[in-house]
Formats: sequence, structure tokens, C-alpha cells
Amino acid sequence: MLNNSNLVPKLSLGTRLGNQAAFAEGGFFVTNQTRAQKIESYGRAYELLTEGLKQFPVEMWHFRPAPHFWTIHEIIVHIADSEANSFIRCRRFIAEPGQAVLGYDEQGWAVALNYHQQSTTDALELFKWLRHNTYQLILSLPETVWANTVHHSENGLMTMDDWLDVYERHIPEHLAQMQTNYEIWLKQE
Repeated sequence: MLNNSNLVPKLSLGTRLGNQAAFAEGGFFVTNQTRAQKIESYGRAYELLTEGLKQFPVEMWHFRPAPHFWTIHEIIVHIADSEANSFIRCRRFIAEPGQAVLGYDEQGWAVALNYHQQSTTDALELFKWLRHNTYQLILSLPETVWANTVHHSENGLMTMDDWLDVYERHIPEHLAQMQTNYEIWLKQE
């Protein structure tokens, strides 16, 4: 299982480069062009996920390589729950900047919400619509909104660019996690 709390970069508001906003971490800058690329990648996540899932036989989706690993089935349900949290967090950045957003116990949710009994079809459909709706929302945000911050209960101060970075990478990181499960499963066959 990936621990998302380790994935959130700590970016700080930087300077302006001409008409391009810049957020600095060391020498790295998030420009409008970089952000636009991330937004487009963010918007393609459902297609990336559904195409990626085709390589993993459904009969191995409940395979657990080790006690601390999630199954592909659990990862899919987690993705929907994570996206529901992301959906609200994004709106907090826009409508309530400066406010707190809560983290959640991903492992605890998987157990308490019995991810193995939940429908992956429903989870994928929920992810599709939550991601699409937020993608449409962020396409035309004014530049000033990207500097809005919230205080995350686990990760501290985050900008809207931090949020985009985390969720733009979320699906590729989980597909890599699924690939690891698949490779271990193949070795046991």
C-alpha cells in the first residue's frame, strides 16, 4: 500500500516570472505551462486507469501478495474514496482558502468499509464522474486561486498546485502498485 502522506511535496509560494506564476521548491518552478500539462494529465486519469486495468486478469484482483499489500480490488475502491476526498478538498481550496482539510486513515477505511465487498464497477464509475467534474472546474480557474492554501491535518500547509500534483500522480502510482501485485501473482502461477 502506498502511504499518500509521504507523497505530498512541500511547495512554497515563490516569485512571478513574467506572466507565469512560480512556486519554488529548490530550483523547481510550476509554470502555467507545467500546470496546464498536469491538468490535462489529471483529466485523463479515468482512461489511464481503465486502460491499465485491462492488463490485469480479473481473477487475480483479490490476490494479496503479502499481509501489508492491498489487492487490486481494494486499490480500485480506495481510488474512489480518495477521489471523493479530493473532490471536497479542491472545493475548499477554491471557496474556503485558509481553512483546514482532514486526512483520513486509508488502511482503516479499507477494513472498516470492507473494500472487498464493494463493487469495483461502482467505484470506477464514481471515480469517473468525480474526476470529470473537478477537471471541468479547474480548467478555467483564475491564476490567483492556484496560490490559495489550506492546512492539511497530516501534510501541513498546501497550495492548490500541491493538491494538483498529488492527485495527478495518484493513478499512475496505483497502477504501478497493481503491476507489482501482478508480477508477484505471475511468479506464483
